Amino acid sequence: MDMDTAYTNSAFIPGGDAYAPRWAAKAAAFRAVHPPERLAYGRGARNWADLYRPEGTSRGLMVFVHGGYWLRFGPEDFSHLAAGALAAGFACALPAYTLAPEARIAAITAEVARAVAMLAERVAGPVHLAGHSAGGHLAARMACEGVLPAPLAARLARVVPVSPVADLAPLMLTAMQADLRLDAAEVAAESPVYLPRRANTDVRIWVGGAERPAFLAQAGALASAWACPLRVEPARHHFDVIEGLEGTSPLLSALIG
Repeated sequence: MDMDTAYTNSAFIPGGDAYAPRWAAKAAAFRAVHPPERLAYGRGARNWADLYRPEGTSRGLMVFVHGGYWLRFGPEDFSHLAAGALAAGFACALPAYTLAPEARIAAITAEVARAVAMLAERVAGPVHLAGHSAGGHLAARMACEGVLPAPLAARLARVVPVSPVADLAPLMLTAMQADLRLDAAEVAAESPVYLPRRANTDVRIWVGGAERPAFLAQAGALASAWACPLRVEPARHHFDVIEGLEGTSPLLSALIG
């Protein structure tokens, strides 16, 4: 199978090209009502995170890591996904990270780990972590042995990788490889499907039933490798599978319920 086709989403989703501008508009409208705190976790231009706090004392922290094949997008495109967590009494944070080709995936993983550590210092209570697509890969990496310091890892109440890229090897055969610059060593070191999950870390894999076969296979492979639950949400495709984070939904319940 042609890997570029296998990992293309918008061409196989009705109105696929309209999703990114729709996300950006919804995110801007959400920020107009809920201005975030912007917090730095490093010196890089994209080493920051937007933090939204609920009214009153928060029940804990939800972190959402955006996707875009490590090449595009940022927290500003997905601000509206904080709505469900805030309504449930959780603080919600969306970290930015350096995009490829400026950073390799291993360096991006390290940035997200620093971001989560910084955010956990700002918000007390359990940490619930989700990510979508490439962000699903990064969320899964946070659940791997040795990535987060032990005190923080012990606070991870749940990790929900949504439509994750768990095995990076197929991406070496796509046009994205020119920017990702993956090699065999990085694939082995950064693919969650080949790495041990941290003991006692609660992980639940989520994927849309109408997603491309490659993403269904990726989700299934990680669930099998880590012996953790896999939820295939009927009729959801790669772009609308994250909409449940905006309010009460099975996805939000799986993450913070």
